[in-house]
Amino acid sequence: QKHMGDALGIAFQRITRDEMTATMPVNEHTIQPFGILHGGASVALAETLASVGAFMNIDDELHMAVGLEINANHIKPVRLGRSVVGIAKPLHRGAKTQVWEIRIETETGKLVCISRCTIAIVNKRDRS
Repeated sequence: QKHMGDALGIAFQRITRDEMTATMPVNEHTIQPFGILHGGASVALAETLASVGAFMNIDDELHMAVGLEINANHIKPVRLGRSVVGIAKPLHRGAKTQVWEIRIETETGKLVCISRCTIAIVNKRDRS
């Protein structure tokens, strides 16, 4: 099934309970009108990493992980033609919420965006 990550070119590199990493190109799908990475694309990358990371830490037969809150500080611009790397690590993994910190960096390790995402752990509803 296609999703936002596909449209943005997000490619997972590492998927574990303790760390998520993915790359995202800075291209015509992820830039703002001035030719630099759009802050919304950075936030989409951050929430994607946090959501999948949270999913790795729940019983998905009983629960779903959904974004509750996200913030982001955009530190450094990245120009068209490059790519960024997102690294997400859990700060808190509780029964009802998880909090993830996401660093988005250039290919050379310079900080582009720092984000924190709170994920709600909710019961799946009977869909029969």
